[in-house]
Amino acid sequence: MVSRNIASDLLLIAILTAFQVFILNRITLFGQYIPVLYPVFVMFYPFFRNQFQFLGLSFLLGLCVDAFLGTWGINAFATTVIAYFRTIIFRTSTDTTTDFFSFQSIQWTQFIFFIITSIFIHQFLVQYIEFFKLDRFFEILFNVIVTSIISFVFILAYTLAFKIKQKV
Repeated sequence: MVSRNIASDLLLIAILTAFQVFILNRITLFGQYIPVLYPVFVMFYPFFRNQFQFLGLSFLLGLCVDAFLGTWGINAFATTVIAYFRTIIFRTSTDTTTDFFSFQSIQWTQFIFFIITSIFIHQFLVQYIEFFKLDRFFEILFNVIVTSIISFVFILAYTLAFKIKQKV
């Protein structure tokens, strides 16, 4: 098991921000969809760690992405919201009632549903805050769905590559 502390969390934030800004934002699928990977920090942060520190680090991650992309806090807001509601998202996707959370004790379908739900909420907040117009409601919703699916594939590849289900 990998030991995590504040220094390793800050290093992971720096790596995820750099990877998102300098690599993934240059990949445009189907002409307009950009995969998003940086919310994996929020999704797979250990449940037993300090929650205030977690919210602060999640905000910092979103703020770092915003600083490079010039999006004025949209990513910081969306990342902090999914960090704040992560326990609720996890409980509803896994139907668990205990206070002990572990990715090791859930089934793959529940694990995948947790990832899909988290990334959809994140993308929904980012896209609707950035592009919101009532006359473009379905266009933005379609963009959220496609971007969520593409991001899900990248997050699932990240999960399988680093065996997140066993480590967290």
